[in-house]
Formats: sequence, C-alpha cells, structure tokens
Amino acid sequence: MNTTTKRTAVFGPYTLDLRSAELRKFGTKVKMGEQTFQILRMLLESPGELVSRDELRAKLWAEDTFVDFDHGLNSAVQRLRDCLSDSAESPQWIETVPRRGYRFVGQVECSEAGSSSDGLPGSSIVSPGAQADENAEAAQAQESTKALGRPSVLFVVVALVFLLAAFPAVNQIRKARSAKRAQLIRSLAVLPLDNLSGNPAEEYFADGMTDEVITMLAKNPALRVTSRTSVMQYKGVHRPLPEIAAELGVDGILEGSVGRLGSRVHMTAQLIHAASDTHVWAESFDRDLSDVGSLQSELAEAIAKQVGAATSIASKPEKEVKPEAHDAYLRGRYQWFLYDYDGSGRYFQKAIELQPDYAAAWSGLADSYSATAAMGWATPAATMPQAEAAARKAIELDGSVAEAHNSMAAVDLFYRWDWEDAERESTRAIELNPNLGEARHMHSLVLTALNRMDEAVQEERKAAELDPLTRPWAVGWALIKAHQYDAAIAELRVRSGAQPNDGFVHSLLWEAYFYRGKEKEAEQELAGALRRIGQQKFADEADQAYRRGGFQSVLESRLNQHKLNAAKNFVSALLLAEDYGRLKRKEETIHYLERAYDERAPFMAHIQSNPDFDFVHPDPRYRAIVSKMGLPTAH
Repeated sequence: MNTTTKRTAVFGPYTLDLRSAELRKFGTKVKMGEQTFQILRMLLESPGELVSRDELRAKLWAEDTFVDFDHGLNSAVQRLRDCLSDSAESPQWIETVPRRGYRFVGQVECSEAGSSSDGLPGSSIVSPGAQADENAEAAQAQESTKALGRPSVLFVVVALVFLLAAFPAVNQIRKARSAKRAQLIRSLAVLPLDNLSGNPAEEYFADGMTDEVITMLAKNPALRVTSRTSVMQYKGVHRPLPEIAAELGVDGILEGSVGRLGSRVHMTAQLIHAASDTHVWAESFDRDLSDVGSLQSELAEAIAKQVGAATSIASKPEKEVKPEAHDAYLRGRYQWFLYDYDGSGRYFQKAIELQPDYAAAWSGLADSYSATAAMGWATPAATMPQAEAAARKAIELDGSVAEAHNSMAAVDLFYRWDWEDAERESTRAIELNPNLGEARHMHSLVLTALNRMDEAVQEERKAAELDPLTRPWAVGWALIKAHQYDAAIAELRVRSGAQPNDGFVHSLLWEAYFYRGKEKEAEQELAGALRRIGQQKFADEADQAYRRGGFQSVLESRLNQHKLNAAKNFVSALLLAEDYGRLKRKEETIHYLERAYDERAPFMAHIQSNPDFDFVHPDPRYRAIVSKMGLPTAH
C-alpha cells in the first residue's frame, strides 16, 4: 500500500505520523532518529515486499558519504527493531532476508488523518455521518449564539477576562510544582544522548558528549551522578524512565540529543523527576564547535540551579580546546569503552599532537597504556613507563583534572609500588570529583594493597553506588580479598541474578566457592563462565576433567592450558603462580612469584590478600618478596 500521499500509518499498538516523523506506542511517543524513520517509511510503503539493501543505501547514504555501509545499515535496522520491541530471531514487524534486504511483515493501515493528540490509532478519523451531525450542531450553536442577549454576552466576556487573569497564576503553580520536584533530585543519571545526525559514523560524538556532560555534572559534590558506563547500557533502549531510575538508584533523569552540522553543535536537554515521571526543565543550546566546553559548563550550571545545588564549576573552561583535538579525544574515549586500548591510545596521541597542552588527552593516553599491562596483554616494561610519563604530563598541565590523578595512582600502585603516593593520588582524585566511580574503585585497590580491607570493601561499595552496572563483580572481588567468602558468594549470587550473562561475575563466583571448599559449585560456575565468554571448548574440557578426577583435575587442566598459551604468547608469571598456588605446589608457586616480581606484574600489589598464596606466607622466600616490594606486612 503506497503511503506517499498518506498522513498516518497504524500497525499493532503503533501509530507513525509520516509528516512529523513521530512514532507512538499506545499514545506514548517513542524516540526515533531520522535514519530509523526513513527505513521504517520505506518498508511501510511496500508491506510484505522486499526492500533491498541497495535501495536503502541509495535512499539513506549519499554517494560521497564515507561510512561502513554494512555496519551502518545493520545498526540502523537494529535501532528500528529496538523502537518496535522486535527481534531478528522472531520478527513481528521487520523480517531479514539474508544478504538481500528487509520486508515489513505486519498488518498496516494508512490514512489521510493525522495522529490525534493522544496518539491513539483511529482517534482522529471522523465518519461522514458524524461529520454531518457535527455540522448540524455547529449551525444550531451559531443560531443559539445569535439569540443570546447582551447580558449573556457580557457574562461570557467577564468570564474570559477572569480566565485570562488566572493563566499567570496557573502558570506560577505549575512552575512551583516543577521547582519542588527539582529540589527532590539529589542523584542523577544522564541517559545516552541521541545522535541527531542519524549517521552511525557520528555515534562516537554523541557518546563522547554524553561522557563529558556526566564528567562536568559529577564535579558538583551536592549531586550524585551515575557513571557513563552504567548509563550506556540503556543506549537505544526504550523503557519507562521510572523503571530505569529505579535500576540505577537515582531521583532524576537527564535525557536529550546532540548533533553537529559543519562548525555548529546543537544540543537539547530535559530534566525529568523520576518518581513522578514529570518534566521539570528543558533547554536547547546552539554553539560553535570550538565552544563546546562552555556549552557543557552552562548545562551543568543550569542543572545545579534547578536542583538547588551549589556549584563551583567555571562557566568558561580555562583552556580552549581545538575542535580537531576534541574530536580525536572523543574518538579515543569511544574506543576506550570498547576495550580497544591500542585504538584509543592512537586517538589520544593524535589529540595531543593537535594540542600538546590537552591534559585530558594525556590522562587518556596514560590509561590506555596502564590498562594494556593490567589486562595482561603486554609486559609492564613495554607500556608502564609511557603510562607514567603521560600521567605526570597530565597533572603538570592541569592539576585540577581528577582523572589525571587517578591515572597517576594506577601507575604508583601497579608499577612504581609507591604505596604512599598511590594513596595520596587516589585521595586527591576523589577530592576533585567525589562522583568519579573510577577514583573510588582505584582507592579501594590501593587500600587492599595496604591491607585495610574493611575500608577497601566500603570504598568499593561507594563505587558500586556510583557505577551500579559498570563492575557488578567488584564488591564480590573485594570481599574475596578480605577472605569473607560467604559474604562474597551472597553478593555475587545477587549480581549474577541481575546480570546473568556477565562472565566475570561467574568467574569470581567459582573462585569464592573454591576458597569456601564447595568444589562442585565451583566447577559449575567455572564452566558457566567459560560458556558466557564464548569458550565452549574449554567449558567442555572442564566438565570432562571434573568427571575424570574432581576439581583437582580441573585445576591441572587450566594450568596446562595457560602453559601452552605461554609458549606462544605473553602470559603473566603471576597467573601461573596462582595456578600452582591453587594446586598447593609450593616450589612452583614461589618460583613464579619471584618471576612475577621481576616482571613487576601489576597485581603483585595484592599478593598478601590473594587467597592462592595463603599457604606460602610462612616461607622466607615469600616474605622476602613482600619486603622487597615495601608492602606493609599483613601476616
């Protein structure tokens, strides 16, 4: 059914206004970008018929647009499915024809009528008979009006005057109610900003701006702001805001959109009181690309004013950042959150080349180097000296950047083994930004190295409040290091129920069960963790080893796998020391601990709290390692 001359398309609970590009579900507006709308429009023009990928490409991407078309189209169609609560596996509306295109498979009705104010299908359609009745009633009303005497007309005029006079009062009441709701907001989540361009290649810009708005708002000590990593899990997800707020534990939601055209940036934002799901403030901003920093500051000031929170955020950044350098920085952060540390490092380096005094870019570069070593993807000697140099440069350029001090704390903890300076730097990062979840997490890691385990657990809980979805495993990890295995199991079981597909939660759960002596449960969690990260082969091997010789056989199988890998790739000596430690093979454990010391393996910082090494604590060779590292003795 051709829709080019129609006004609305109705299918299931959805109504699409083809002129305003507004989609509603049961009357509630569903966010949809321009590109998503165009795809849906093309599919609705030929329901039941194939719309080829080439047709979509010709319609949506200009010939001179340089973008990964396959990735872009797949992402756009997935966003459309998200809008329609549809799935590729069991399509209700959008069916994929492999390698060819897509078709709309639902029943759709199109009409000239526009969407009604409530957006319900068919509510604006009037039958000819009803229209005739309305015309008759209108004529009768007109005759009745003529019959009214002057007193009646005067009464109407007076009533209108009173109504007009009441409008300002009503408006003031509404403003007062909004202000009262705003005052109740003491915690906030900034949902991922919509990409106004509709171009998937610009997603990094929208995500980067989201990150920077969060960072700016988080500098306000009177407002708890949820981390970027937690809120990004709601990107493209259309769910009731009160439901999202409850999951994140916040009072308010800030949502909006951002896009750039040439050298201009346009941003919209609205503040929602979550409990009542009511709008309390909205604003739009237009700035030059070179003035993005002031836009973020202005937004943060406006939000602080709305919620009655004092703020010391400067309205103008001290240093202007070149648009090209800022763009490279945003791309670097985008890759960072994809765990592409090599890619992020290249973009941060590019930002530095474009603007050598860009402190945030230096901090990002330091983090890219540190993370590569901490993940065990490179030797510490290959990356940590560069991390240290970059972190020092960031602090030298701008000592007010909390992330820079956090970067330095990581270097002190994982490489320099300067425990006093690590605590000083992590504490300074928290002072500069109490809402920085990364700083709370780093401080917990420092406290663990200092054997202050109760404080470490408490600090990790604070990090979890700020980042409820970022590291669901972290509190459990801290409890394991504190040797509180029952508490760790309880914590991780709750987390696994909320996020059942998080492989690392299950990895720590199997360790907690193992340390508690529950080997059957440990094996089940280990195999489950391996399957969740796509290692079906190793999961099957673990199952077979357990049946063959119990959990001891499982541990030996893991050791052999790691040794085979070490013959081809870099494998940290600390990982092998842990394998031997779980098998209680003392000589090999000490040998690899000594190698890990020489290697300066990052997590040697936690050697004393690692349960795998409890049995070697009395050994003089172990004590010598602890002494050489300068760690405060725990045992």
